[in-house]
Amino acid sequence: MQNKIISKAPGRVCLFGDHQDYLGLPIIATTIDKEITIEAIKNNSQEFKIFKKDLDIHDTISLNQNISSDEKDFLRIAIRVLKKYNCVPNEGYDIEIKSEIPINSGLSSSSALIVAWVNFLLSTFSDKSISPRLLADLSYEIEVLEMNGSGGKMDQYTIASGKTIFLDTKSNEMESFDHNLCDMIIGVSNKPKDTQGLLRKLKENALKSIDTVKDRVTDFNLYYEENINIISYLDFLEDYLKPYFKAAVGNYKITMDAKKEFLNSKLDIYKISELMNSHHNYLKKDLKITTPEIDNMIDVSIENGAIGSKIVGSGGGGSIVSLSTNSNTSNRIVSELKSIGVKDTFIARKGRGPTIYYE
Repeated sequence: MQNKIISKAPGRVCLFGDHQDYLGLPIIATTIDKEITIEAIKNNSQEFKIFKKDLDIHDTISLNQNISSDEKDFLRIAIRVLKKYNCVPNEGYDIEIKSEIPINSGLSSSSALIVAWVNFLLSTFSDKSISPRLLADLSYEIEVLEMNGSGGKMDQYTIASGKTIFLDTKSNEMESFDHNLCDMIIGVSNKPKDTQGLLRKLKENALKSIDTVKDRVTDFNLYYEENINIISYLDFLEDYLKPYFKAAVGNYKITMDAKKEFLNSKLDIYKISELMNSHHNYLKKDLKITTPEIDNMIDVSIENGAIGSKIVGSGGGGSIVSLSTNSNTSNRIVSELKSIGVKDTFIARKGRGPTIYYE
């Protein structure tokens, strides 16, 4: 007899393409070996009795209630959306949710929760054949389309695939890579993020800069590398829009250069690190999404041997990721980050995809 259902999904780190996916531009991201876990035990009721352990919050969802289209809770939204796909919960469960992924850190704990929750609901209350693509599509619909969110597809598709991926967010075409990455040292800042507010501002200004150039250059296409001339096109923009266009174009080129490296049979992690550092410079100097704390964390990481570092997340807080090919160096970076007051820092490796199993 199956007494417990356990659904897990990993966090993710964006390696290349921050603030690109909502422009329809590609990203490269990977999972990490920190997961969110949903444990569910049947309770012979018509309720999901939920305990969010890390937040010490209890919640109850009645399976007989109609969920409003104005609902803001992702767990409830998922139940409403999945009914369209003939997934209708009809038995209650006691559910505990706990996370190894630091919350509100830019490591996609919320998307990991949604992917794990969708996997639990589909596995328990439908007869659908569950694939990574189905989990990604449904999770994106729930988190972004239903909520009219400002984010893109990176989080859901990376987490659902469980691999290092290149995702063309315009066509949804995806390539995965099997390279073993080096240590990824994560440092979580102490400052909470205004994810939606910041994303909205950056998205609006980036799109406005691109539309302004299109008005002046009728054949301009952001998706053709050979059709981009930053210097001349910047002259068409007001000063406040120039950094957004420069970052969009520059980060796109970096992401495509990184893809070429990942397509090689042997990954040159030093080349990847060099590109990562260039990517971070656009995020810091043009989009200005870093904070003094983030800047200090990256400086400390580089001073102690990191070969590449960048901010992770929407900005205004979040985390950093630093690359290291030496375990002693990795441990030293963690130690030094702790010594300057970083609230949570750890060494991560490439993770796996969503899992579900029974006890």
